[in-house]
Amino acid sequence: MSHEKKVELTWHKVADADELPDGRVKTVNVTQGAVTRSFALTHHDGTYGALDNRCPHQGGPLGEGSIENGLLRCPWHGWDYCPLTGKPPGGYDDGVETFPVEARSDGIYIGFEGEPAHKRTVTDVMAETMVNWGVTHVFGMVGHSNLGLADALRRQEQVGKLTFIGIRHEGAAAFAASAFGKLTGDPAACLSIAGPGATNLLTGLWDAKVDRAPVLALTGQVQQQVFGPGAFQELPLKEAFSAVAGFSHLCLPDSNHAELMNLALKSAKVNNNVSHIIFPDDVQTRPAKEGQEAGSPDGRLAPMRITPDDDSIKAAIDLLKKSKRPVIIVGHGARFEMAQIIALAEMLQCPILTTFKGKGLISDAHPCGGGVLGRSGTPIASWCMNESDVLLVFGASFSNHTGITPKKPTIQVDSDRAQLGKFHAIDVPMWGDLGITCGLLAERLRGHATTDQRPEIAERWKIWRAEKQNRLDDTRGKGISSIAVFNAMNRRIPDDAIIAVDVGNNTYSFGRYFEASGKQAVLMSGYLGSIGFGYPAAMGAWCATQVKNRWDKRFEGRPVVCVSGDGGFGQYAWEVNTAVKYGMNITHILLNNGELGKISKEQRAGEWNVWQTSLSNPNIAEYVSNCGGLGIRVEEQSQLDDAIERALAYPGPATVEILTDVELI
Repeated sequence: MSHEKKVELTWHKVADADELPDGRVKTVNVTQGAVTRSFALTHHDGTYGALDNRCPHQGGPLGEGSIENGLLRCPWHGWDYCPLTGKPPGGYDDGVETFPVEARSDGIYIGFEGEPAHKRTVTDVMAETMVNWGVTHVFGMVGHSNLGLADALRRQEQVGKLTFIGIRHEGAAAFAASAFGKLTGDPAACLSIAGPGATNLLTGLWDAKVDRAPVLALTGQVQQQVFGPGAFQELPLKEAFSAVAGFSHLCLPDSNHAELMNLALKSAKVNNNVSHIIFPDDVQTRPAKEGQEAGSPDGRLAPMRITPDDDSIKAAIDLLKKSKRPVIIVGHGARFEMAQIIALAEMLQCPILTTFKGKGLISDAHPCGGGVLGRSGTPIASWCMNESDVLLVFGASFSNHTGITPKKPTIQVDSDRAQLGKFHAIDVPMWGDLGITCGLLAERLRGHATTDQRPEIAERWKIWRAEKQNRLDDTRGKGISSIAVFNAMNRRIPDDAIIAVDVGNNTYSFGRYFEASGKQAVLMSGYLGSIGFGYPAAMGAWCATQVKNRWDKRFEGRPVVCVSGDGGFGQYAWEVNTAVKYGMNITHILLNNGELGKISKEQRAGEWNVWQTSLSNPNIAEYVSNCGGLGIRVEEQSQLDDAIERALAYPGPATVEILTDVELI
C-alpha cells in the first residue's frame, strides 16, 4: 500500500477550447499570488501538453518555437523535444519539465502545485539594505541581465518600501537620480542592463559626479561563465565606470552582500559621489546565507559638522573687521545653511550674491538679495562685487561661468577641503561646516560697523527692473521674447516651486530675468552643462516631493516646474510618457525657437558661419497631448499667463510650448 502524499494541484485556464490548432505551440502565462509562471502549451495529434517555457540550454522560449515532424523545436538553437513528454530524441537526459493538462468543455487547463515559498536571495539582502539606508526611489529599465535584481526591488516596492520608475532611456534615469541627489542630499538609484544600458547611464552619472550629488548605479552583467571572451553585451563595466564612480565593485557569489551595499551607500553619502555595483546575471538569484541580516547605516556615519581651526577663524575675522563693504557669495553647497548666512548678511548690511547653481537661495526681493553673479546673472550682482572690499564665499565652486574675481581679498568656506583654493590662491581658506562657521563669524563680528549697502542694492534693482520693463516692448514679429516668458513666470510660478532648468539660451535668460522667491529650489546641470537635463531632472524632483514619513519634509507636495528649450527637450522627449504613466504633476515651460540658439549665438560671436543649428520640430503641444498629458501652444504674449495657470492647475504632466524669437533673449 502506497503512503505517498497526494500532491494538491491548482488548475488554471490558459486557452479557450478551440484556440490552439493541432500542430501548434504557444506561450501561456499564469499568475498565482506574486509569481507569474510561463509555459509552452502544445497541441499535437489531438492531445495537449504543457512544458516549462524555458529551454534548459540557453533559456530560449519554447512557446515561440514550432512543431516539426512531431517534435517541438527550440527557436534559439534548434534542439528538439517531444511536445507531450518534454524528452529529447536520442536518449539524452536534458529534457524539459512537463505539467498536467486537461481539455475541458470551456477551455484548456494546466495544473501545478501552489505557489512555492520564496527563497531569499543575495539581491533581496541588498535591496533590503538599500531601504534601510533610506533609498526611496529607483529609476531604470528592467531587462534580461538584471531580472533577478529587478525582482528583489519589486518585492520591496510590493511592501511599500521602495518606488520604481520605469523610464524610456537609461540616460534619463541617471539624470533623474542626479537631480534627486542634488535636491535632497540623499541618493536615489538608477538601474540598467549590461552593455548599452549601462553605458547609457554615464552622462547622467558624470553630471552627478561633477556637481557632487550622491547616486547609486546598479548595472546588470553577463553570467560569470562567459566573462572574458566577449559574450553578447559583455563590456568591462568596472573599467568603464572607473572614472565616474568613486566606488565601483562586482557582486560575486561569496561577497558579503549586505556589507557591499553598506559601503556603496556610505561612499555615495559621505563623498557626495557616484557608487556603482555590478551584478552578474547568475549571481542575482543565488540564495542568501542562512540568517544573513540586511545592512543599515547604524554606527556607520558620523556627524559631518566640522569646526574650522582657530587660526583660520582669526584670519577671517581680522580681514572682515578691516572691511567696510563686504559681499557674501553663496553657491549650491550653501543650500542647507541659508538661514544663518542671511542672518549674517543682515547683521553686516551687505549683499548676498549667488552663483547660477545657487539661484533662489535668497529672495530677489530681500533687502540683501543681489541676484545671480556671472554669465547667467544680473548687472546688480556684478556691480556689488566690483564695489566690494572683501568677498566671503560659502559653498561655491569658483566656476569660470560665475566669474568670482581673484582681485579682491577672499575668504572661502567649504566642508570639502579639496574645493578650497581650487582655481586660484585664497587669502583665507576655511575648512568647516558652513553653518557652524557662519555662526562663529557672526558671534565675533557682532557690533562691527560696516557701510549699509542695502539702499544701493535697492537702487540697482530699480535700475535693472526699469531696463527689463523697457525690453518687454521689444518685438521683431518672429516670436515672443524670453523676457516676456520669464516675466509671466514671475507672476505665476508658485513661491515654493522646485524648478529644473535645462541648458541653452533659455537657461541664461532664466538666470537673468526670473526673480526668485527665496523659497524655491533650482536644479541644473552645473559643471557638466548637459543639454537634456531638464525634463528627467523634473521627474527626479517630483519623486522627491512624493516621499512620505521621513524626517525631511522640505519637499513634500511642492509643485515641480521644468524650463527647457526645444533642443534640450528633444533629447528625452519620450519621457513625457513616463511622466504620464506615473501621474507626475510637472509643469513644463518650453521655449521653442526652432534652433540651437546658444550655439548660433556662439558661432556669430566667433565670426563663424551659423551652420547646422536649425531644428525640425513637430507641434510639441500636440505631441504632449497625444502622450496623454496637457499640451498648450502659445503664439502671442497675451496668452502667457492663462497658459501657465492652466498648466499649473492640470493634475499631471503639462507642457506650455511657447514660440519664441531666437534673437530676443
